[in-house]
Amino acid sequence: MSEADDFETLIEPARKLFAGPVSFLKSAPDLRYLPDPVAPEVAFAGRSNVGKSSLLNRLTNRVGLARTSNTPGRTQELNFFDVGADEEGGVPTLRLVDMPGYGFAKAPKDIVRKWRHVVNDYLRGRVVLRRALVLIDSRHGIKDVDREIMVMLDKAAVTYHLVLTKADKIKASELAAVTERTATEARTHVAAHPRLLVTSSEKDMGMAELRAAILDAIRA
Repeated sequence: MSEADDFETLIEPARKLFAGPVSFLKSAPDLRYLPDPVAPEVAFAGRSNVGKSSLLNRLTNRVGLARTSNTPGRTQELNFFDVGADEEGGVPTLRLVDMPGYGFAKAPKDIVRKWRHVVNDYLRGRVVLRRALVLIDSRHGIKDVDREIMVMLDKAAVTYHLVLTKADKIKASELAAVTERTATEARTHVAAHPRLLVTSSEKDMGMAELRAAILDAIRA
């Protein structure tokens, strides 16, 4: 069975997993407040206003699970969500981790510095972190601030998918071009997963594949 065929077999179990219990667990302003490392984690990273909260809500089919805001940089903590816990307080199948958005143009420098330290320390030291998802706005492609987090993940030896967001906002020809450029650049990064994911939270595009990629990450 090829890797593509194996991936396809995960789509239905991934759908069932995310159709089950999903709940907010806690926010961690620094590493002292991290939950016990009892379940595999998949972290979401992305520039402010890349559509991370909207993607999390669509991914889990929960309206308002992750907060959305027109003010970039609202997420200032590591936010943890339990997926697949059989009962309240039970051990979940996995945890999603919403990391602070980067490229915080409107945030004070001391706050930015604190966020960077928290994210860097989490990525380097979290033993249950299985994979990261680096969200890239389809309309803009990879920017220097995205490259910074990609290099950080390379150095931390954390495998990550690049995930194009807002794919419905550009023409098909433009999407094909940015997809090719993104895939080409991903191949130059040692920790980047070869599978590029293209999504639209508004149109539900690529959500089945994204869920399957997350399930694949925790089974790896």
